[in-house]
Amino acid sequence: MDLRIGLIAGGGQFPLIFSKRAKKRGFTIFAAAYIHEADPMLKDHVDEIEWLHLGQIRRLIRYFKLNHVSEAVMIGTIRKTRIFSDVKPDTKAISLILGMKHTHDDGVLRAFAGALEKEGIKIQASTLLLPELLAPPGRWTKRKPNRSEMSDIELGWRCAKEIGRLDIGQCVVVGGGSILAVEAIDGTDETIKRGAALGSGTAVVVKTCKPNQDNRFDMPAVGTDTIKTMNIAGAGVLAVEAQKAVVFDRKEMIDFANQANIAIIAMDEAERAR
Repeated sequence: MDLRIGLIAGGGQFPLIFSKRAKKRGFTIFAAAYIHEADPMLKDHVDEIEWLHLGQIRRLIRYFKLNHVSEAVMIGTIRKTRIFSDVKPDTKAISLILGMKHTHDDGVLRAFAGALEKEGIKIQASTLLLPELLAPPGRWTKRKPNRSEMSDIELGWRCAKEIGRLDIGQCVVVGGGSILAVEAIDGTDETIKRGAALGSGTAVVVKTCKPNQDNRFDMPAVGTDTIKTMNIAGAGVLAVEAQKAVVFDRKEMIDFANQANIAIIAMDEAERAR
């Protein structure tokens, strides 16, 4: 059986994790990797690789079609600040953008996925082969959030959902009943640093999916690096949405959080209602 999968790869460890799993499952992997984003080591874990600049949609489609790829995943981070300095849009990308009312994250990604699917390349969920990466519900750490922190989680959750609805970001930092920082183009780590600097040791980090989250891409992601950033910045609690966030290095992440006395909790809407 000929199992082929296309991998549209950004930065971070997720493309590498996916490639290793796909190999074990017998897939032939054709990676379209973004220059200055994807890890150079990716070439050692895929069968074929094409290095692209952001915006080279026609080249990406041609590469997949030449290799008879009809299914693909979009995995990995793209630094949003690069959209102002390192994009080489082709005519298809320009046409796609001109046809959009808004160029927010979700709009661009949905339009991009739609353009590929019109060419016969179906975009699958990023967790297609790795459902175990989705955050399980419950408290993961020895320490649990206290009453004040739970109140801040509730406030942060409502705010995170609202900025998600507006397609601004997915992360909010709260402290003492006040919103300390809201994620924008700078990303989660910088949001944590900004918020925790104002929190005087009381900062709570909340990261949720968008109300209309498309699970094929841009899933909220956390890992050991998130907890290390929180520890350095002085944030004491991380709350994520159960089954709707991707978690990397979960055991290492929990071990580090326990050593740093940081609480981690994964909740869903039903649990919040109780």
